[in-house]
Amino acid sequence: MTAKPQDVLGFWTAAGPDKWFTKSDAFDDAIRLKFEPVHLAAARGKYDAWAADAFHGAEGALALVILLDQFPRNLYRDSGHAFATDGKARAVAATAVAAGHDKAVAAELRPFFYLPYEHSESLADQDTSIALFEGLLKDTGDADSLKWAIAHRDIIARFGRFPHRNKALGRSTTAAEQAFLDEGGFGG
Repeated sequence: MTAKPQDVLGFWTAAGPDKWFTKSDAFDDAIRLKFEPVHLAAARGKYDAWAADAFHGAEGALALVILLDQFPRNLYRDSGHAFATDGKARAVAATAVAAGHDKAVAAELRPFFYLPYEHSESLADQDTSIALFEGLLKDTGDADSLKWAIAHRDIIARFGRFPHRNKALGRSTTAAEQAFLDEGGFGG
């Protein structure tokens, strides 16, 4: 299957915020049916040109970030595979942000360029996330995205990783992490 950036962005924008951040087997299955082979091809580099050429521009870069950062979280929920393309997504996002592509897309889609930083277990990436979401707040008034970025950063500052990923990644959970998870933790 060959895809175009518009295929990914059309599907994603039609789904909208109500589906983006809500666990739904039906939505996960829809992504799997339409895009799992596309995600796997993107992971292998087949769609790298989307982010690299002027023809695809901001939309190509955004579609690639969504394929690498958002879709695997739906496709491989509760599995280490959900995070396997995070580094590649972050690299695409960094290049896109440096080129100003984040500011060339609709305001509601702009955060997807920043989420690869928010999903990182690196404190430096978390600090970048905060700075990007502060810029988003200034430009668009989106305080909710900054709130979530701060919540993610606080977990990394406290534990150095996301405890809710431990099981999926085969990591041991510390007593402090277990207490955090038992108290409701954070599963985002």
